[in-house]
Amino acid sequence: MKTEAIILAAGEGTRMRSALPKVLHPLAGKPLLQRVLEAALALQPARCHIIIGPATGEMVKAALSGFDIHWVMQDEQLGTGHAVLQAMPAVADDSTVLTLLGDVPLIDPAALRSLTRAAAEAPALLTAVVEDSTGYGRVLRDAQGAFQQVVEERDASDQQRRVKEINTGIIAAPAALLQRCLPRLDNRNAQGHYYLPDVLKMAASDGLPVATQQAAHTVDILGVNDRLQLNNLEREYQLRAARRLLREGATLADARRIDIRGELICGKDVFIDANTVFEGRVRLGDGARVGANCVLIDCEIGDGVNIHPFCHIEGAAVAADCSVGPYARLRPAARLAAGAKVGNFVEIKEADIGPGSKVNHLSYIGDCEMGAGVNIGAGTITCNYDGAEKHRTRIGDGAFIGSNSTLVAPLEIGADAFTGAGSTVTSAVGDKQLAVGRGRQRNIDGWRRPRRVENQKKKAQARESEREQRPQAQAREREQTREQRPRKQRKG
Repeated sequence: MKTEAIILAAGEGTRMRSALPKVLHPLAGKPLLQRVLEAALALQPARCHIIIGPATGEMVKAALSGFDIHWVMQDEQLGTGHAVLQAMPAVADDSTVLTLLGDVPLIDPAALRSLTRAAAEAPALLTAVVEDSTGYGRVLRDAQGAFQQVVEERDASDQQRRVKEINTGIIAAPAALLQRCLPRLDNRNAQGHYYLPDVLKMAASDGLPVATQQAAHTVDILGVNDRLQLNNLEREYQLRAARRLLREGATLADARRIDIRGELICGKDVFIDANTVFEGRVRLGDGARVGANCVLIDCEIGDGVNIHPFCHIEGAAVAADCSVGPYARLRPAARLAAGAKVGNFVEIKEADIGPGSKVNHLSYIGDCEMGAGVNIGAGTITCNYDGAEKHRTRIGDGAFIGSNSTLVAPLEIGADAFTGAGSTVTSAVGDKQLAVGRGRQRNIDGWRRPRRVENQKKKAQARESEREQRPQAQAREREQTREQRPRKQRKG
């Protein structure tokens, strides 16, 4: 069976009160529309069609430019049936067409797969039973329980509005049926729209059975119309992700205070503290610990690593048994070998920190290759940028870099070499050499520390002297002005 997906995404979403189209607002780090598209792609459809509108179409296309999509412009928003009709010329006649809504991000691919299987010969509708059906189209059935039609709330009677079974807007139907029925739709209703579910009413009237399947979880079919609904679905998504981690063996300090905006893979006995954020693809090895208020983005964390609170790690690789933080930042291409330690207020960028090496506090290490067992003193920086190009610093095994050292790249520091505290090192240091590059100290005898009273007295004397000299200066200025003024010539 060949399936094609049509996703409706032409609306502007004015209730979001945003310049960003509604379907591009993110849920767990991805646009709503992308999450719906990925659910459709899980069925491996022959083609995906997305309906866009003229006001937001270009922004939507740009946001999903990495996907193979057939874009369809709906110049006027005249209803769901009208939207699907715009895509039908590009749909194969022998396909099963799955129609989805671009603002329903938690839809389950398993439910979609089951629905399309049921629609091989006749249409199928995904429904849900809800306690409060306000705002939804109601599913009406005959006395035997067979599907009759969907009636929109504005067109429903008081009795019909008491029905709890609702239309989710997700329909699967043979393309041939849609080709036959869509042009026959009319807009004689309260909104003046051409409704896609009316195709199901036509099919039932023609004697075709209409299959219905009920969503396993109501939240799966909820759409987003405003930021409150978006926030509710975000929390639902995050709670589901947290529960999955717990079932897989991770320990979370608080399942309601973790945000996963990508893919998080955890080994055994992982511990994650509160208020942590994971973006992109993050892997945590066995026994890894992530402290509170950390942000991890696209990184690999090895077995037994301890990440202390308030760390920011992006694009980095941290090997087994390392210690990071608190308040450390590992930027892209930072690599820590086994047993390395990066302490508080340290920033690492495009640098290899060797096995067992330590950068304990208040340092910046960028564009650096560091050997094993190196000790970096507090306040050390590698000066890697000369205003035009980046340069590398290489530090050999066992080197000891004194506190407040400035290492000006390009620079080579040999194995077991030392730099004196406060040194600015600009030339290569050989193995086991000591480099001292600081200004010579002078001790001045008899020096008196300035006192506040004396300083105030001197300032007062200076102001008094200025006042006394001001009239004399003004008189000299007037005299100079008279001398420079041109004199009148006498007539002969």
